[in-house]
Amino acid sequence: MCCFILKYMNIRTLLKKIVPRDMFNAVAPYGHLIEAIIYNGVYGFPARGMKVVGITGTNGKTTTSFIVHRMLSEAGYTTGLMTTVAWGVGSDIKLQTQHMTNVPVPLLMKRLKAMRAEGVEWLVLETTSHALAQYRTWGVPYSVAVLTNITREHLDYHKTFERYVAAKQRLFALAQRNAKGLRMGIANADDQNGASFAVVTQNSVLYGIEAGEVQARNIRLHAKGIEYEAVSSDETYHITSRLQGSFNVYNTLAAVCVGKAVGLTRKQIEQGIAALPGVAGRMEVVDAGQSFTVVVDYAHTPDALENALSALRESTKGKLAVLFGATGDRDKTKREPMGEIVARLADKIYLTDDETYTENPDAIRKAVYKGIANGGGTAKTEVIPDRLMAIRAAFTAAKAGDTILLAGIGHQDYRAMGGEKLAWDEREVARTVLSELR
Repeated sequence: MCCFILKYMNIRTLLKKIVPRDMFNAVAPYGHLIEAIIYNGVYGFPARGMKVVGITGTNGKTTTSFIVHRMLSEAGYTTGLMTTVAWGVGSDIKLQTQHMTNVPVPLLMKRLKAMRAEGVEWLVLETTSHALAQYRTWGVPYSVAVLTNITREHLDYHKTFERYVAAKQRLFALAQRNAKGLRMGIANADDQNGASFAVVTQNSVLYGIEAGEVQARNIRLHAKGIEYEAVSSDETYHITSRLQGSFNVYNTLAAVCVGKAVGLTRKQIEQGIAALPGVAGRMEVVDAGQSFTVVVDYAHTPDALENALSALRESTKGKLAVLFGATGDRDKTKREPMGEIVARLADKIYLTDDETYTENPDAIRKAVYKGIANGGGTAKTEVIPDRLMAIRAAFTAAKAGDTILLAGIGHQDYRAMGGEKLAWDEREVARTVLSELR
């Protein structure tokens, strides 16, 4: 069996190099399905017996996963977590070193087996459209499916927004097929596609600020977090969180709905959400004693950039600056919209390189700059390709009370540049530059 698996992996790697990308993407899902079936057999269907909360969406997946994991853990359940940022059981959370949300099937099954050995009762699994489209989580018994939101993303792979939505909806279909699960779908009512997700499952609940069966009211946003009342037909929850921004009202609301679905008490839901201090690389403040605020966030889509900048605007006394770029070899349709958004919301823009992968960085920056120009932001923009130099320039120019958002890299510990991996921890880079400028 091991020899067969090794031969299969080698053949797959070779085919990926020689077969045209579109053709490979068309047949790859079936290869992943075979791989999932094989490795489930090798590891003894390791997810059996677990109850799984699957969380998907364009933005907010990771943060919502962390909130739900902490809430279930605080309630006394042995809870596993697998996200873009980290994975583990209970408080033993390890950094996710793979540059992906859903790791390759062999590693996924290996980790699931280890979790089963630790007695995991609930698993919170951040699940991407790629993993769903490619059957990479086959064999995982989803019990609850959650949609945070859905905007245009990954169209380089899915080709159309409709196919992207359909891939995400597979998560809800998987939850519906689990005869032993809750068959619960939880979706954002304020998202124009939310209702279409909820109807896929036998049981569903919609949440939101403007609409939904669970709504946030009396919202109070401040520099140290958020407070509001989550109101349903049978209960009112007094929610406090150290996470900032109105978008985290949605993320915590989703967690409230999960808590209700699995039978947690009001106190367990409230205390569990309040217990999470933050998420690495998600609106993470870097404080080295400077007079201005530095925030590192993974925002790399138009919607995420808008959410992050809007949230920071609420708490910034001075100027709001953003340092960002776009990712190479990925959906090119989002580059101009990203530029237009920062032109509208930021007082100062530092356009730099994000991760180029194998694409020409000049072409990436040119596309983003076109969006900045469309938004009338060229006069407040500096183009500095070298990210370290851009960070130095932004920090040098900052005044007391200003805020600088370092967007796009987030929690990652390397950047994919020109086909190579460049060691890079944005938070540590920021701390180093801040110490140099003292």
